[in-house]
Amino acid sequence: MQAHASPSSTKHVSKIYEPLYNFKHTMIIQNYRSVMRRETQSSELVMAVNLAARHALFLSFSPLSSSSSAPLQIQHNPSCSLRSLLKFPSRKIPKNPISGVVCASAAAADAAAVVAAGKEESLPPLEVREIDGKCKKWVWKGYAINYLVYPEISGDAADVNPPLLLVHGFGASIAHWRRNIPTLAQSHTVYAIDLIGFGASDKPAGFQYTMEVWAQLILDFLDEVVQRPTVLLGNSIGSLACVIAAAESSQSLVRALVLLNCAGGMNNKAIVDDWRIKLLLPLLWLFDFLLKQRGIASYLFDRARQRENLRNVLSSVYGNKEFVDEDLVEIIRRPALDEGALDAFVSIITGPPGPTPVQLMPRINLPVLLLWGDQDPFTPIDGPVGKYFSSLPARLPTVSLFLLEGVGHCPHDDRPDLVHAKLLPWLANLPVP
Repeated sequence: MQAHASPSSTKHVSKIYEPLYNFKHTMIIQNYRSVMRRETQSSELVMAVNLAARHALFLSFSPLSSSSSAPLQIQHNPSCSLRSLLKFPSRKIPKNPISGVVCASAAAADAAAVVAAGKEESLPPLEVREIDGKCKKWVWKGYAINYLVYPEISGDAADVNPPLLLVHGFGASIAHWRRNIPTLAQSHTVYAIDLIGFGASDKPAGFQYTMEVWAQLILDFLDEVVQRPTVLLGNSIGSLACVIAAAESSQSLVRALVLLNCAGGMNNKAIVDDWRIKLLLPLLWLFDFLLKQRGIASYLFDRARQRENLRNVLSSVYGNKEFVDEDLVEIIRRPALDEGALDAFVSIITGPPGPTPVQLMPRINLPVLLLWGDQDPFTPIDGPVGKYFSSLPARLPTVSLFLLEGVGHCPHDDRPDLVHAKLLPWLANLPVP
């Protein structure tokens, strides 16, 4: 059984945690005031403080990556500039062109969806209970893995077009794709999977979660269940798991990659060469230490999965606040109540970060579509991971990148219309293998 802190131990933990919590926020406020007094000197410091505040509230679950030496070049566009992306108060915008990077707005999405998406229409989302009822179990290395195939009987177009596998991010599950599955299934057979440790998949006690384990799960699922060359679509750490899988697989398993705000590692230990995270390392080390104390970890996890706390976290990473609804809160909260969820949480946050995109992408010779929300506090476009991926279209002809205006860390659920407007025509134009 999963251990929980008793009322007396919780009160004791609270006494330990409260001064740390107050000290942490005092330091953040002091740093913020200091930065704002010098805001004209460096707008990057403002981003550092914003990142610090979010990471201090356990929002450091979808980290950055090691920095790239390639400079970020930004296309000057009055309606979509770096200033509008980052909301910095007093920063002059460089006017160097960036090859292959396009800013997508709502108006452009409406026009593109009509012209380029062909017969596909934007359909209403699936109900969570419908998804639950259609899910199946696949046994992988003795563990039950939850997955969905939709539609269960594919049509002519789905037989011709490659299947899609949707891979969620940290804390999410199959239902996080509820706004995308019906639209994508008009022309493709859609598979979605709950990674081990998440959703309705097993959460075994004492399991060591790593990025490589999730990548191997994806490859085995393609080999045993899908059995066709597949386009992998991932969000956050799900994206990184897809990148690892593509880097390790043969051409026969992975047809193409779609990465939505790709993470740089399983946790923030992946980006120690970024000065903004170096600033936070003592705090991250403290979190690791606290999470390895069972009573403290249980207390913090209980707080993190409360509905109001989850709603606040989600609101901070979504540009479209209307979509932070009760269904979304329950999609994140319900699996966190399972036995083994605490162990998964601690293992992921304190474990090894795994390989980074900088190490992996040069090994991939596949079509890659990058869709990036410009309001992402976890992997901002000016951060190490954003800079690295922004540099790829100019160097690799197989990579396309679109910035999505007003969109946060989960573009597929935040603004599915913008995602579909770019994704559907890209899928329709994939080269024949």
